[in-house]
Amino acid sequence: MGTVDVMHLIVGLGNPGRKYERTRHNIGFRVVDRLAERWHSPVSGKQLGALVSARAKVGEGAVLLAKPQSFMNRSGQPTVSLKGYYKVDAKAVVVIHDDLDIPFGQLRVKSGGGHGGHNGLRDIKRAFGDQDFIRVRCGVSRPPAGWATADYVLGRWTDEEEEALPSIVERAAEVAACVVKEGATAAMNQFNGL
Repeated sequence: MGTVDVMHLIVGLGNPGRKYERTRHNIGFRVVDRLAERWHSPVSGKQLGALVSARAKVGEGAVLLAKPQSFMNRSGQPTVSLKGYYKVDAKAVVVIHDDLDIPFGQLRVKSGGGHGGHNGLRDIKRAFGDQDFIRVRCGVSRPPAGWATADYVLGRWTDEEEEALPSIVERAAEVAACVVKEGATAAMNQFNGL
């Protein structure tokens, strides 16, 4: 993309490998893949423990897409390494992840806050120290009674959920694009509560 400076780093959380592709925990990877299609910037390079795209020109700036390959609970090191290498401000890092506290199909944008028991967020927060970053939270709902949380998030989507996913992933990509072009507050105003 020439000399365009990276303005945003968008990190989709998930676990590497085919075994995890269609699990709830990997919705962040799916959203990043959709953004890669939208911006014609495949996430096929390897750098600092992540699969990364070329820099995509989006609006007035540029975006680097990334999928850490270190497993969910070790997402912090690749994310903070890419942030440092490309000199991206923490407030311009957008992390896309599954969220048990939000009903399936709903999305929320959030800046800062706790990890809510999410191991990927916990590790990124540890790596970032006290720096806040933006999250795009993709609702997966709570597990049914009797299910362990780990089994649920590492489980596959139901057929009904899988059918609904393309439109949810598309909307999440729209949310992330709005964060990049208009800022987190604008994205919150437009998409939170839908």
